[in-house]
Amino acid sequence: MGSGDCELHVLAVDDSSVDRAVIARILRNSKYRVTAVDSAERALEVLEMEPNVNMIITDYCMPEMNGYELLRRVKGSRDLREIPVVIMSSEYVPNRITRCMEEGAEDFLIKPVRPSDVSRLCGRLRN
Repeated sequence: MGSGDCELHVLAVDDSSVDRAVIARILRNSKYRVTAVDSAERALEVLEMEPNVNMIITDYCMPEMNGYELLRRVKGSRDLREIPVVIMSSEYVPNRITRCMEEGAEDFLIKPVRPSDVSRLCGRLRN
């Protein structure tokens, strides 16, 4: 702890196994501990067991519960609302981005997510 090389835990949520692998690899290369899950429902289960996640990065378009709905669930929870939530999407839809930012998203990344996007986020994490 405090050695500058923080072991920050990021929860990555994406229903695409390819995209999930890509984001997990980028995050791990940036020295994060990553838990990768394939749905918002699984993400909420993980958060119940481990509410001290440092950041959630989630895809927007997912079946069942999308990234916006996950964002609202996190921001509406007393225990979880301090966790920064970053939304990813392969489509640039300005009003979708605005809606997510208004709901409290930390950032909105357009896929493909690049390592430079992740290093930018690094500065905004809660320790």
